[in-house]
Amino acid sequence: MSKISKRASVVIPTTQEDKAITAAAKADPDAQPLTPKQLKAMVPLQTLRGRPKSMRPKQLVSVRYSQEVLEYFKSTGEGWQARMDSVLRAYVKRHSHLG
Repeated sequence: MSKISKRASVVIPTTQEDKAITAAAKADPDAQPLTPKQLKAMVPLQTLRGRPKSMRPKQLVSVRYSQEVLEYFKSTGEGWQARMDSVLRAYVKRHSHLG
């Protein structure tokens, strides 16, 4: 048989209790209310998740490389794709007619 969970009931403070709680919170130097400037600067948590957006995002492409090239880069361990990108960037820099 399934058990019915008993939820704790929420007790709403009276107006007098609420005023006492608010006064105690305001008297605590470590729990001061946020200033309007602080409130304006707040950002929803969901916008802070994940990696920051790159100024120069990479593009997903499908490319065919020789087996020797792939075996070599994969044998260098984790991060082999970034190393491959680095080698190609260096090639572009050396062979670029723009600068």
